[in-house]
Amino acid sequence: MTKIDTSRPESVLPTPSHTVGPFYGYALPFRGGEEIAPLGHPDTVTVHGYVRDGEGGPLPDALVELWGPDPEGRLPTTDGSMRRDPATGDYLGRNGVEFTGFGRIQTDADGHWYARTLRPGARGGNAPYLSVCVFARGLLVHLFTRIYLPGDEAALAADPLLSRVPEERRDTLIAAAEGGSTYRFDIRLQGEGETVFLEFQ
Repeated sequence: MTKIDTSRPESVLPTPSHTVGPFYGYALPFRGGEEIAPLGHPDTVTVHGYVRDGEGGPLPDALVELWGPDPEGRLPTTDGSMRRDPATGDYLGRNGVEFTGFGRIQTDADGHWYARTLRPGARGGNAPYLSVCVFARGLLVHLFTRIYLPGDEAALAADPLLSRVPEERRDTLIAAAEGGSTYRFDIRLQGEGETVFLEFQ
């Protein structure tokens, strides 16, 4: 048994990062976080997938946040992804009409997540994409990535960010079409097929 002399701070070992949480699972998820598109909107797409660790195992307590523009490429300025009644404080949810572009989804026991949002439009010289932020156990800092939708190969080839990613890793940023308006995008945190993550400075 190893004894630590706590009277000398230099002898105290750091706590492993995986013991810090996941406390975010208590307050961050909200009811209806996966339903981003207004009800019945014709440009609704479903994006789903799995969050997996370095060994390919599912993460049942990860959170996936999505942000995206509307089909014309405009960034939404509407408040209200987590609306509350000002009088009672009760959660009202989305109003079902306005598009906020934001969603937060908790993975299930199999590490699966899904969201229904509007097909993003192109902005500037970028191919259409959804911005993604991942919170998961063992991560002291959340991870950022993008989901590009397939279909317009010329736009994908010309995208400034994708063109900087090694060709053999680009497919980790492009969702797979599953027919109709459904796309699959798995997020691999480490190991073979690791998703390309972005660093903002």
